[in-house]
Amino acid sequence: MAGGGFTASSGTGGTDFEAKITPIVIISCIMAATGGLMFGYDVGVSGGVTSMDDFLKKFFPVVYRRTNDSGINSNYCRYDNQGLQLFTSSLYLAGLTATFFASYTTRRLGRRLTMLIAGVFFIIGVVFNAAAQNLAMLIIGRILLGCGVGFANQAVPLFLSEIAPTRIRGGLNILFQLNVTIGILFANLVNYGTAKIKGGWGWRLSLGLAGIPACLLTLGALFVVDTPNSLIERGHLDEGKAVLRKIRGTNNVEPEYLELVEASRVSKQVKHPFRNLLMRRNRPQLVIAVALQIFQQFTGINAIMFYAPVLFDTVGFGNDASLYSAVITGAVNVISTVVSIYSVDKLGRRVLLLEAGIQMFLSQVIIAVVLGIKVTDHSENLNKGYAIFVVIMVCTFVSAFAWSWGPLGWLIPSETFPLETRSAGQSVTVCVNLLFTFVIAQAFLSMLCHFKFGIFLFFSGWVFIMSLFVLFLVPETKNVPIEEMTERVWKQHWLWKKFMDDSLDEEKGRGEKDVKKNGLVTGFDPNSEL
Repeated sequence: MAGGGFTASSGTGGTDFEAKITPIVIISCIMAATGGLMFGYDVGVSGGVTSMDDFLKKFFPVVYRRTNDSGINSNYCRYDNQGLQLFTSSLYLAGLTATFFASYTTRRLGRRLTMLIAGVFFIIGVVFNAAAQNLAMLIIGRILLGCGVGFANQAVPLFLSEIAPTRIRGGLNILFQLNVTIGILFANLVNYGTAKIKGGWGWRLSLGLAGIPACLLTLGALFVVDTPNSLIERGHLDEGKAVLRKIRGTNNVEPEYLELVEASRVSKQVKHPFRNLLMRRNRPQLVIAVALQIFQQFTGINAIMFYAPVLFDTVGFGNDASLYSAVITGAVNVISTVVSIYSVDKLGRRVLLLEAGIQMFLSQVIIAVVLGIKVTDHSENLNKGYAIFVVIMVCTFVSAFAWSWGPLGWLIPSETFPLETRSAGQSVTVCVNLLFTFVIAQAFLSMLCHFKFGIFLFFSGWVFIMSLFVLFLVPETKNVPIEEMTERVWKQHWLWKKFMDDSLDEEKGRGEKDVKKNGLVTGFDPNSEL
């Protein structure tokens, strides 16, 4: 998720144990968060290199001919090519697949080793991409990078939330999200510089520089300690306690240690977390989590972040100006994410989502009107004044997303799922997000060709729908401890309180046990009933 990022929440109710902010915690978190930098760089670099003539000439000659002959096709269709879209989207499909394996390694092998696996995937993928001689080699490199994304996005947020002291846990979680946006900005700056390189190898440098955050993540995974939660979960109790003392900077860790042991015991008792996820009382959290991921992609943010240079070039900015404009939107993305760190616990989730809905809707409608009037199928370029206005409107849209749907699309699901379904709920959340990220990445340039300026009206329509969803169906979760969510949030909501009656789930559970015990129905498998 380009504009999104991944956030995990841990702890039960925000109990504040004795803990110092030790150097090992700060260093570990900085090293781990380079996984976000790597993800952001991969997101941002693809749009820049796909607008470079030398790259297109080598791998996508059909697209190259279109971009250099305005008589061949519509401006809006110059980049419409399934192979070009696959170059971008293959990373997210691979990430989706890798998530299933990463869930296992995170649990069985630990957070640290999973981050190391992610770093190795990143390094090999970078080598394939930078040295690519044909399209197959290029796509294989992107798939390997996608595997790295799947492993990193599963382990890094979990690592950050578990190693940080409670009082700074939220800020360190958003450190990962912030690094994603910094990675996108860094990629845009690199693309702006490498596009000026003569000799046809600028795109190789753009793709190869991803090796910097890849190596940082790999080295970090070699030197950081695994989290106490992970060690205790895998039965290494003494080692877990020793690491807890080390990262907290105090010997008085017994209360936190005992809570970690108890949390591990409780989580191991949950035999069917995905079945529990589908129980009636858990449906509100599941519906909201899935809807937020789908809506996050249908804001259109990833279409802009993936293809910003291509998009600006399409509407007539020219190659240099389009890359420069992408740098501006990347910078706005970073600054606005910092705003979210300070405002989310003061203003609340609903206020940010609803305000951003209005801001995104209006900016997209205005962009559609300007492009509809000023950019025809064969117009050469936008008037300079209109071009600047379009960039301002895109920045207005990006800023609104970055302080709302970006971080909150992940924060809300992570804080609403109860303990017994949190791991399963987070897995579903990540999978749905990557699936729809892939869909948008694979379809956007074709949609731009067919919808033309109407693509912004398409996304603005979805922004209107999702704002209504937030208004009526998303409750406020600000300052509510996780274990009190049911009583203070779900049982107070006009619709979701109808799902909080446990009697139906209990009767169903008793019925299944009776069937299993007495064998009343021949050939009936109680585990098939969800």
